[in-house]
Amino acid sequence: MTPDLPLLVDSHCHLDFPEFAGEVPALIDRARAAGVSRMVTICTRLDAEPAVRAIAEAHRGVFYAVGVHPMRAAEGPLVSVDALVAVARHPRMVGIGETGLDYHYTAETAAVQQASLRIHIEAARRTGLPLIIHARGADDDMARILAEEHRAGAFACVMHCFSSGAALARAALDLGFYLSMSGIAAFPKSGDLRAIFAAAPLDRILLETDSPYLAPPPFRGRRNEPAYTRHTAEVGAALFDLPLAAFARATTANFDRLFAKAAVAAAAA
Repeated sequence: MTPDLPLLVDSHCHLDFPEFAGEVPALIDRARAAGVSRMVTICTRLDAEPAVRAIAEAHRGVFYAVGVHPMRAAEGPLVSVDALVAVARHPRMVGIGETGLDYHYTAETAAVQQASLRIHIEAARRTGLPLIIHARGADDDMARILAEEHRAGAFACVMHCFSSGAALARAALDLGFYLSMSGIAAFPKSGDLRAIFAAAPLDRILLETDSPYLAPPPFRGRRNEPAYTRHTAEVGAALFDLPLAAFARATTANFDRLFAKAAVAAAAA
């Protein structure tokens, strides 16, 4: 990494997915060369936690989060709050999720997804770690549940890979939550989504790839990877009329504020 590169964070990627098999050290090296100094790799089912943890343990600047993806919530017994709290004791485990609601692909399991979401929220409360939300095709229920649960007891949260409507964005921001910008925001036809991000406070924006999915231009349609965070950051910087370095500093400061456990661990390394 050269000194003139911005220090970026990929707040959401999936380094354990088969698309990256055998390549993790090389893609982490490419990320660092592009200015991406830290990554959070996301576990989407509890039985994958050992493999995801091992990646975080093996690589400087890589942290992990654990949850049950909403599309997997009905595949077995509901995860327990105690199980999530137990794995959160690991020093590199920094977030709860991803969890949430996906009615686009799995609307038939909506009730189970909602129950799972509430369990993850309670785990976020107990651990003090940020909740990582996946929301697709479920804006009204998502806004309602987040508001209900926040009234019952505060918790921190990021709306990962945000691509929902303006009303859910406002509801999340009003609760003090963050919106995470992925490669979708860089797609040519995502003007409405860019407008949502442009209207949000700069101090509530994070960056992510959600790799191996959703590569930004000029890599759209190909496998995504953490190094491509920079391309989404360039789009975000333009939205806020900032130099890339300034936008990178702002979003990295936001990450450190929300993922405070990761920030402390990185500072101590």
